[in-house]
Amino acid sequence: MLCSLYLLCEINVSDRSSLLLLDDRAISGTVRAAVARTHGDYGAALCSRFAVKYLNAHTGIVFLRFPKKCYRLLWSALPFITSVETRGQKIPCFLNCLHVGGTIRTCQKFLIRYNKQQLHQMLPKCKDREEQQQVRRAILSCSLTGRSEEFEGEPESEEDEDE
Repeated sequence: MLCSLYLLCEINVSDRSSLLLLDDRAISGTVRAAVARTHGDYGAALCSRFAVKYLNAHTGIVFLRFPKKCYRLLWSALPFITSVETRGQKIPCFLNCLHVGGTIRTCQKFLIRYNKQQLHQMLPKCKDREEQQQVRRAILSCSLTGRSEEFEGEPESEEDEDE
């Protein structure tokens, strides 16, 4: 049985509008190149079953799936990513690892808690009442009942995802 892990990362860019240029192939190619550059042919071969399972170009959140055996190789190569090349443009960025989970579901739960925490930190920085109300509504809307459509077809356990 092949076990996979999921890495939940945040893509940090200086210009938020450049996130919209990103696609899963660009992220995948960049991560593969970073692993090959850092760990050579051995690392590239070990991480050959790596895949981008989800990318939200609006928020910069990306889920990476990879075999459990190459977890350390992939994770240690992420700090060496300084830009992503896509559509003829080089977008300066770095990937911030937020969570490692055994299933997409555990990563989703963590992401909801993380987003809620971020919103709570934003609340004191609001300029007026209307802005505070918008942040409060966003905090209240963080729940597992409204699952995103992108995740609906994903298996919830490692046993379901073996190929």
